[in-house]
Amino acid sequence: MKLTSLTDLLVDQLKDLYSAESQLVKALPKMAKKVTNPALKEAITQHLEETRGHVERLQEIAQILDARLSGQKCKAMEGLIEEGSEVLEKDGTPALLDAGVVAAAQRVEHYEMAAYGTARTMAQLLELDDVVELLQQTLDEEKAADEKLTEVVEGEIYPQALGGEEDGEEEEEEAAPRNAKRAKSTTRR
Repeated sequence: MKLTSLTDLLVDQLKDLYSAESQLVKALPKMAKKVTNPALKEAITQHLEETRGHVERLQEIAQILDARLSGQKCKAMEGLIEEGSEVLEKDGTPALLDAGVVAAAQRVEHYEMAAYGTARTMAQLLELDDVVELLQQTLDEEKAADEKLTEVVEGEIYPQALGGEEDGEEEEEEAAPRNAKRAKSTTRR
């Protein structure tokens, strides 16, 4: 596609977002199925519904701009989703794996916030008020999803992950005196 105007660039950015959101609609259910923390599962499920709404908003924007948004692949989102999937394949405690999922999900949210913010600014410059409003709604939802993930990971998941590490440290500390006694008894012989 040849870019001859800011409108062309905006449509190109929207195509990328449309692909990204469509990929997420497929990926989020798999992620929700694998996480163990109930609050995280709920946050992902809620954001799935919002993501479906984001796709609908992008379709509405396409109608306003008389543009077609399909036919482009967002490689960045493809990579972010792949990284998130890799976390789910690792061995670890449920809390650590859930924390890894949140890390991956927040990278996705930050990518989307940057992309929607950029598209909204282009639409503002083009004085496309209806498009600006729709993009801002989605941007606000992406920010709220990121904040919810932070709330869940800091309030529940990280403490659980740390609790598992502290338990391991306590066990090591308790084992140290026993190991020292064994070492003394073997050196006496």
